[in-house]
Amino acid sequence: MSTSLLYHAFGIRGYKYVSTHYESGKVIFRILKERTTLRCPQCGSARVICKGSVERSFAAVPIGSKPVRIVLAVQRVLCLACDVLRQITIDFADPRRSYTRQFERYALELSRHMTIKDVAAHLNVSWDVIKDIQKRNLSRRFGRPKLKKLKQIAIDEISIGKGHRYLTIVLDLLTGAVVFVGDGKGAEALAPFWRRLKASKANVVAVATDMSPAYIGAISEHLPNAAMVFDRFHIVKLLNESLSKLRRALYHKALSEKEKNILKGTRWLLLKNPENLNADKSEHVRLNKALELNKPLAAAYYLKDDLRQLWQQHSKKQAEDFLNDWIARARASGVLKKFAKTLARHAAGILAYYDYPISTGPLEGTNNKIKTMKRQAYGFRDHEFFKLKILALHKARYALVG
Repeated sequence: MSTSLLYHAFGIRGYKYVSTHYESGKVIFRILKERTTLRCPQCGSARVICKGSVERSFAAVPIGSKPVRIVLAVQRVLCLACDVLRQITIDFADPRRSYTRQFERYALELSRHMTIKDVAAHLNVSWDVIKDIQKRNLSRRFGRPKLKKLKQIAIDEISIGKGHRYLTIVLDLLTGAVVFVGDGKGAEALAPFWRRLKASKANVVAVATDMSPAYIGAISEHLPNAAMVFDRFHIVKLLNESLSKLRRALYHKALSEKEKNILKGTRWLLLKNPENLNADKSEHVRLNKALELNKPLAAAYYLKDDLRQLWQQHSKKQAEDFLNDWIARARASGVLKKFAKTLARHAAGILAYYDYPISTGPLEGTNNKIKTMKRQAYGFRDHEFFKLKILALHKARYALVG
C-alpha cells in the first residue's frame, strides 16, 4: 500500500505505511510517524526527545463491506525549546475520537439518506458514535445562529410530549430558519433569546405572534420599537372557540328534544367556511335549519363569516373602519361580546398586518416538520440533539430521518 493511497483514500498525509493485516473480518493498516517529522504540539519546534508512545486504533472509511482500522503508535515527546512533555498532534483525527475525519465526513454524507441506525450498521459502529458525529456537526454549524440580520420574526410554542412539555420557537420569516429554541413556553423561555438579540444589535422591525399576554409583555419590553402583528390564524381560532361555546350553551338551554337534535353535530358546520360545505351530505340544509332555529347562533355565524373580510381591505384605514364597525355590530347583537372586547383591546396589533403582512403561518409549517421529524425518529432521548435538529431543519434537503 502506497503513502499516496493513504492520503487519497483515507485522508492521511505525513505518515508512513508499515503493514496490513486482517482480523475478525476487519482490514487493519498500521502506520508510523517518522522520527524526522515529529514536532512539539506547543511551539512547533523540531528539537524533541521521544518519551514513549501509546498505540491507538481509529475507524476509517470501509473498503466495500469490510471495516477498516488505522493503527498508530502516538508518540509522546519532550520539547527542548519550551520544556513541555506532550503527545504529538494527530492530523487526520480528533485526538478525543476513535475515528478519522474522513470517516466522519463519510458518516455525515450517509446520514443525508439513512437513519442513524442504518448508518451505524453499515459502518459497523455503535449508534451513539453516529449520533455523536451528527450532534457535533450540527452544534458547529447551527449551535449559535447569527441574529444580526433579523428583521421580521415569528414566535410560537409547540407541544413535544405528554405532561405539558413545550418548546418555544423563534423563526426568521425572511429566510425560514429557526433562530432560537427555548425550553418551556411563555416569557421565561425567551429570556436567553433576548440576551443574544441585544448583544447582536439586530434591528427587528416586526414580530408575528398570538395574543398571549406573556408574549405581548416580553416583546413590548425587549422590542419596544417593533411592530407587533397578531396572527390571523390565532384570531380566527379564538373566534371559533367562542362560537363553539355559544353553540354548546344554546344546546343546553334548548327546551325541546327537536331543538337539541337540530343543534347536535353542527359544530363543524359552523366552523367551516360556506364554500367548503359539502352539498352531497346536505350540510347546507343542516346548517340553515340550525341558524333558522336560533337567532343568536345565526348572528354569531354571520359575524364570524364577515370577519374574514378584515384581511382583504385595500388600505389600513379601510381595515380600521371595518374592524370598528364589526366590533360595534358584535356588541349590538349581544353575542360574541367578550371576543369583540378582545379585538378592541388588540386592534393596533391586528391592523399592523397592513404595515407588515406577516403571520405565524410559516412557523406553523415548521412546527409540522418538527412533529414529523420527531415521529419518524420515534422520539429523541437527547434533548439537546433534538433542539439542534430543529435549528438545522431549514437546511434539510432530504427525507427527514432521526
